[in-house]
Amino acid sequence: MKTALLVLCPVAPANLETLRQRYDVTYAPTPAERQAAIAQHGARFQAVVTIGTIGLTADEIAAMPALQLASCMGAGYENLDVAAAKARGVVVTNGRGANDECVADHAMGLMIACMRNFRELDRLCREGVWRTQIALPPNVSGKRLGILGMGTIGDKIAARAGAFRMAVGYHNRSAKAGSPHRYFDTVLGLAEWCDVLVCAAPGGASTHHLVNAEVLQALGAEGFVVNVGRGSIVDTQALAAALAAGTIAGAGIDVYESEPAPPAELVGLDNVILTPHMAGWSPEAVAAQFTIFLDNMEGHFSGKGAVTPL
Repeated sequence: MKTALLVLCPVAPANLETLRQRYDVTYAPTPAERQAAIAQHGARFQAVVTIGTIGLTADEIAAMPALQLASCMGAGYENLDVAAAKARGVVVTNGRGANDECVADHAMGLMIACMRNFRELDRLCREGVWRTQIALPPNVSGKRLGILGMGTIGDKIAARAGAFRMAVGYHNRSAKAGSPHRYFDTVLGLAEWCDVLVCAAPGGASTHHLVNAEVLQALGAEGFVVNVGRGSIVDTQALAAALAAGTIAGAGIDVYESEPAPPAELVGLDNVILTPHMAGWSPEAVAAQFTIFLDNMEGHFSGKGAVTPL
C-alpha cells in the first residue's frame, strides 16, 4: 500500500506526477482545498509536504493521527509548528542546502541593481536620456557589506562579496566560531557601520521587524537594504517611509510582508527593486529541493532515517 501524502505547496506538474507514481497523493495547494482535505481525509495522511511560508499548524497536526513526517520543501519552516510536531513524535525535515547558491546569487544581483540604480537607468535610457543628465550611482566595489543572518546563505553572500573587495560584517544571535568577518552584537551597530545591509535571516518571532525605522535611520542617506530572508524581518511601513524621504538611498526586496500580494507601500517608489520571492527559485534549486524531499520520504519510511531532520 502506498504512503498517504498530503501536498500543501505548489509542485511542478512533472514532479507531482513523480509523487503520484510513488505515493497516494492528495494535492491541496489552496486554503480551501487544504481545509477540505484535512477535514475529510486527515486520519489517513502519513506525511505532509509544505513550505515555510505556508506551514502546518498544531490543530492540523492533531487532525492527522497517522502523521509521521512533516517536510518543508525549502529551507524555511517558520510557519510549521515544530514543537507540536515533535510532541507527537512527528519527524520534521527541511530542504536546507538546496537553494543556497541561488539565493546568494540573487542577493548579489539585487544589491548591484539597487546600488547602481538599474531600474531607473533602464527607464531613462528607453526615454532617450543620456548619461550626462543622470546623477552618478555609486560603486559596489569597496563598500561595507552588513549581513543580517550569517548562516550558510550569509556565508555564500560574503564569499561573493569578496570578489568586490567588500569588507563584511554580520549580526547573529551570537558570534559564529571561525568566521573571518566582523561581528556586531546589535543590528543597529551593524547598520551604522555598513553601506548595504543584506537580510538573510529566517522568519519568525525572533527576527520580526529587526530592521525598523531606527535601523534604517542608522543606515543613512547613502545606505541600501536588500532582503532575501523573510518579509517579516523588515518593517514595510518604515522602509516605505525611509525610501520616500531619502532616509536611505534604495532597496532590493525579494520577500515582503504582504506575500503573495505585492507590497502596496513600495510599488510606487522608484528607488526600490522588487522581485516576487524568486531568490531561491531556479530549475537547479527546485530540482535539488525535490530530490532532498524524496530522500527524506525514502529514508524515513524505509527505516533508514530522514536525511535533513531538524
